[in-house]
Amino acid sequence: MEREELAAWLRLALTPGVGNLVARRLLAAFGLPAAVFGQPAAALRQLATDAQAQALAAEPPELAALLDTTWAWLQDDAAAPRRILTLADAAYPGALLRTEDPPLMLYVTGAVPASWPRAVAVVGSRNPTPQGLANARRFGRSLAEAGLAVVSGLALGIDGAAHEGALEGAAPDRLATIAVVGTGLDRVYPRQHLELAHDIARRGLLVSEYPLGTPPLPENFPRRNRIIAALSEGTVVVEAALRSGSLITARLAAEQGKEVFAIPGSIHSPQARGCHALLKQGAKLVETAQDVLEELSVAPAAAAAGPDRAAAAAGREDGVLAALGFDPVSLDALVARTGIAPSVLQARLLEHELAGLVARLPGGLFQRVDAA
Repeated sequence: MEREELAAWLRLALTPGVGNLVARRLLAAFGLPAAVFGQPAAALRQLATDAQAQALAAEPPELAALLDTTWAWLQDDAAAPRRILTLADAAYPGALLRTEDPPLMLYVTGAVPASWPRAVAVVGSRNPTPQGLANARRFGRSLAEAGLAVVSGLALGIDGAAHEGALEGAAPDRLATIAVVGTGLDRVYPRQHLELAHDIARRGLLVSEYPLGTPPLPENFPRRNRIIAALSEGTVVVEAALRSGSLITARLAAEQGKEVFAIPGSIHSPQARGCHALLKQGAKLVETAQDVLEELSVAPAAAAAGPDRAAAAAGREDGVLAALGFDPVSLDALVARTGIAPSVLQARLLEHELAGLVARLPGGLFQRVDAA
């Protein structure tokens, strides 16, 4: 993209009062943005309001600074490739182009593939249970092992675990994961995921519709969820409260005709209620990534080499793990269930915690974790 072409696209995106819908209408009628700005006011008023036509005639005051910043960002691609995909770009993802509200521009860090891969979204709570984190990582890893890209939002909790799992499971020559963010790509939010974002840029893609410099505004995150849904053939909700951005992603996926999957949880866990609500609404219940692969007719890849964690965990199975179940439980309740002295039981729990089979929760509770 030449600097002049970039300037025209940025000007169209920045013009106040002209949203994506009117902008696409103008592009369909006149061609590229430069042609739009070359039209007389009378022609513009055929497709836009008087106020919009007047705004299109004036250059936004912030354009020059944003153009300089964006052009410099595009040139500084030593760490990872940087690119802007417009609606006119052949590399713009077709699945997103076919939605009702595709962004005019996509900012991308990472190597844009010649054709976008088959992908599945894995989303969920920013405050998950230990089991939820393990599930997200396991699903991400298994889906990537099968050759699918894992799409999520780089948020704390489930999103981050899904990205990490995908990076673990993907073959070195495949696009592992796509992170769709709600800020400009010149910043990472949350900051705790700075290293993860760098890993994704090397082996996947960071994607945003927001101009450089855009801070983490709350209203941007629900809006970016339509992109997560669009880039994916299906959406897996791992854990979610009843009021959750993940449910927005699931709704958008359903509206786009995509599959929605939900992992059930404990009836006592607030983080399971969103998934249970989705199941009542017709989402498909899944317990393993294989359930998703079968539904989407994806042949699973051969299991990755390495120790079988499930077998190892089974080898350590004992009465304490059986008594734990998978719901959070207090030490007193475990003493009552097992009849084991508290001091001995605490030692057993610590052993299992160090082995990654048990998580210690706030309030003196323990929960079994199936991380195989």
